Amino acid sequence: MKECNECIKSENKNNKAEKKKWLIIIAMILLLVVGIGYKKGWFEDVGEIFSFVSYNKEEKIHTNTDGIAEGGQASSEDEEEMSLEDKRYLQFPIESNVSDKDTYYDYSNEKQAWWFKRDENHGPSGCDDVIDISEYEGYYLDSSCDEKVIYLTFDCGYENSYTDEILDVLKAEDVPACFFVTKTYIRDNQELTIRMKEEGHQVGNHTITHPSMPEKSYEEIIQEISGCADYMKEVTGYQMDPYLRPPMGEYSERTLKLTQDLGYKTIFWSMAYVDFDVNNQPGKDYVINHFKKYHHNGAIILMHNVSSSNAEALETVIKNLKAEGYRFASLNEL
Repeated sequence: MKECNECIKSENKNNKAEKKKWLIIIAMILLLVVGIGYKKGWFEDVGEIFSFVSYNKEEKIHTNTDGIAEGGQASSEDEEEMSLEDKRYLQFPIESNVSDKDTYYDYSNEKQAWWFKRDENHGPSGCDDVIDISEYEGYYLDSSCDEKVIYLTFDCGYENSYTDEILDVLKAEDVPACFFVTKTYIRDNQELTIRMKEEGHQVGNHTITHPSMPEKSYEEIIQEISGCADYMKEVTGYQMDPYLRPPMGEYSERTLKLTQDLGYKTIFWSMAYVDFDVNNQPGKDYVINHFKKYHHNGAIILMHNVSSSNAEALETVIKNLKAEGYRFASLNEL
């Protein structure tokens, strides 16, 4: 009997040793498979499966299922820690805080038309200073920057077959821009509007019908701005960015205040030229030379997407400014 017990103990010991040996072998095989899979990229989609977050490897953009940049509601502390590249992809919320109609009677509705004065010595452009636009979160340049920074913006009222080319250049040069769009532009060019957002650009508000804002009532201004943003969200799935360009550059103290309370920064410009007349284009060389002559720190550039001259000159303009030491920034940095 004693010998049988010893045999059983010996057999159990051998079984445990055999199991341990196979567990070690299986673990080593798994580690080998994981190592090979990691190198070959077999597990890149695991994050999508469990977190419902898509990762565009080429553009390094994180978006959630609503198409809004992940982390877009970041706190001020988080925002300070973000790199400039990260800020480009943020989606800032539009936070409306509109008061009742009577409140805005306290603000002048005298119509102003934005103007600026060029400086050939590459200093900041002079500007219309009848109203201090900074009191209403208005910008025409980045006056706080102490480095060579340029902000590209495009006004988009309709399509003239050049926006794809413009986006191709921006993508190749890794340059952000803001496209100010009307409702009709979004309606007729949904895929282009979506492409703008997917490639890390801002899409700003240029109203529904492109009216002179001081000529509109309280209710009409709200509808022009909020209606354009609501439509974009409805048909593209993307939220509009909280930047507005007043049509024709016409504004008043009242429209600036109401725009601010609707949750927008008003974006004017410190560089522009006549590029919107499709039948009388300035030409590629004119655009290139204009930038060479008038570039300045913190400049906000107004260009139009319908311009053949802009499309032809844009790559050279960007390369020339980079050679001058400029960095192209997103309006999210303002």
